Amino acid sequence: MSALVPVMRNELRAMVRNRTALAGIALLAMLVIVATVVSLHHMNSAAEYRSRQQAAAQAAFEAQPDRHPHRVVHYGHFVYRLPSALAAFDAGVDPFTGSSMFLEGHRQNTANFGDVMQGSILTRFGQLTPAFVLQVLAPLVLVFLGHGVLSQERERGTLRQLMLQGASSRSIVGGKLLALLVVAGVFMLPAFVGLAIMAAAPAASTAVASAVMLGYVLYLGLWSVLIAFVSAAMKRRRDALLALVALWALSTLLIPRIAPDVAYAAQPLPDRLQTEVGIARDLRAMGDSHDPNDPYFNKFRQSVLDRYGVTRVEDLPVNYKGLLAVEGERLTSRLFDEYAARSAGIQHDQNRLVSWFSVLSPSIALRQVSMAAAATDLSAHLRFLEQAEAHRYRMVQQLNQLQADGVSYADDTARDAGADQRKRVDHGHWQEIPRFAFTPQPPDALLRTMLPGMLVLLAWLAVAVFALDWRARRLEVTR
Repeated sequence: MSALVPVMRNELRAMVRNRTALAGIALLAMLVIVATVVSLHHMNSAAEYRSRQQAAAQAAFEAQPDRHPHRVVHYGHFVYRLPSALAAFDAGVDPFTGSSMFLEGHRQNTANFGDVMQGSILTRFGQLTPAFVLQVLAPLVLVFLGHGVLSQERERGTLRQLMLQGASSRSIVGGKLLALLVVAGVFMLPAFVGLAIMAAAPAASTAVASAVMLGYVLYLGLWSVLIAFVSAAMKRRRDALLALVALWALSTLLIPRIAPDVAYAAQPLPDRLQTEVGIARDLRAMGDSHDPNDPYFNKFRQSVLDRYGVTRVEDLPVNYKGLLAVEGERLTSRLFDEYAARSAGIQHDQNRLVSWFSVLSPSIALRQVSMAAAATDLSAHLRFLEQAEAHRYRMVQQLNQLQADGVSYADDTARDAGADQRKRVDHGHWQEIPRFAFTPQPPDALLRTMLPGMLVLLAWLAVAVFALDWRARRLEVTR
């Protein structure tokens, strides 16, 4: 094994002397640096913008004048999700799902204003992030740099000379592999420096950042082993290059593109129109609080009268219209939650099906690890929707209860000239409604989410190392 280091040094020296190889290494390293800086600037700008918009929305909500509580229910409120500390490393699904949500009574909206929806058509090609460069471009550059590390020696006949000088086949293969790993380390270093800066933020987790670094080490280490294996298996550089480019295209482009389509075909997700039609149908079957002869709300009215021991809603100590709004919102929100849970379940099933494709493509496993660490995956998006809906329900029900307690039934049903003024409540109540604050998953939960993808990458690497070792022991020397 004494020839291991000399072989590595010789291979690195050859790359440095080759202007094309040196230019490729320098350009990709610079691209990683640019991607890190640009992505950090973009996310910092996004965080500042969303914070400013959230403050403006909160100020507008609290600045409402004295008015009827139900008008505030329909006035609504915007809430925003700030990007996570590591979101600059991997944007994930955030540019497509949106980061804000409009909350209002009787409706459950979805997130809006994703970067793709607001940006130009070029945005749809993807944001330049360190994750994208390391996942897609770095393996391709490694392929062009390393496809000939062993096949080239066989073509030139120098592999036999190395072995005659006492270097074992394992030492030669190991030295070449170490050279590729050094180049991969050069690619990863700028991104990891940027990741360390992100991890220094107060809300970030060093453990999560370290775990995602390990994921990228396993991924590019895997590609280095695969390149060495194919180069050792092929007798000509051209054949090795074609095989590796085909493997790269399948692994990083084709399979990750096909997998979501297969998952959608296997687990179709109802679109927004179908969901709205289904909710409207179920709402009609549930009952109409505005219909005085509706069976369900007739029973509800009687239960309220029995509870307070009166025979007419006019004799209730609270406003019956407010209680009716509370009950109506409870029923509709329960229905909204059922549809949302059904949709989330289908999306999780689709995501699990996509994860099975990581058996064919390690890129899928790495993407799921990377997005989970950056809190830009499907789970983080659905978590935002869930928390925003819970906040909407609390806000609306607080306003409905305010109508029941703060507005008399007589005033609420009056039609005289001064009735509108008597229905209003003090604007200070709007400031008593709690503010929305998104709570991300704790670091230990994120690490558990990342674990399956890490195990898949580790399994891929173990199989590749075993195959390379097997090939190194049976290395044929071109005479």
